[in-house]
Amino acid sequence: MAYVITEACSKDALCVDACPVDCIHPKKDEDSFEAAPQLYVDPVECIDCGACVPVCEVSAVFPLDEVPGQDAESIQRNAAYFGR
Repeated sequence: MAYVITEACSKDALCVDACPVDCIHPKKDEDSFEAAPQLYVDPVECIDCGACVPVCEVSAVFPLDEVPGQDAESIQRNAAYFGR
């Protein structure tokens, strides 16, 4: 997994729009969007481009090896969302 979204995510979906490979879900038009507490990065589909980082208004997106210690659970949560 190249990037991880932490629980600080505000679901503004700017990262979804910036992602060139469509690896951030759920999108606003997906049935699971309203119920999801945050957005998630698919660890297999992410190409490590970093396009999602500068557009995140709440600084919730981190490279895998830079996820703050207090947000370490976010790594597993992102992978689990996609059944990985």
